[in-house]
Amino acid sequence: MTTDTMTARVTLKKVTPDVSAAMRALNAATVSAATSAGLDASLLELVRIRASQINGCAYCLDLHTREARAAGETEQRIYTLNAWSEAPFYTERERAALALTEAVTLVHDGRVPDPVYQQASEVFSEAEVAALIWAATVINAYNRIAIATRMTP
Repeated sequence: MTTDTMTARVTLKKVTPDVSAAMRALNAATVSAATSAGLDASLLELVRIRASQINGCAYCLDLHTREARAAGETEQRIYTLNAWSEAPFYTERERAALALTEAVTLVHDGRVPDPVYQQASEVFSEAEVAALIWAATVINAYNRIAIATRMTP
């Protein structure tokens, strides 16, 4: 079955502005919680990019790779993010955040395994873990919105 992936669909901001506003508010609250917990913008962008890679969301990949660069992220780390577990360019904290992001994104593949959660809780505070879970959850929702409505970069 072939589909036309370039034909735009419903514009949610226009048709359901209240729900779209609520989603933006959730995202803003997530960013605020992450900032309050001490997570840096670059790590949040790595989380967003990794979830978007898994979900195949071109719109979010385009947006968040640009945001990552603006936050000081290097091209090398952005390009190798898809293979972060094999690349030497990521810190222990980043690896824990990326593993948690993958588990949340692929929750249907066995939930969030205890070792993944344990690894995150060993290198992040409880507030940081909460913010990372929210960040992964929100970007997954945005990925689904962008893919379902065929938003283009």
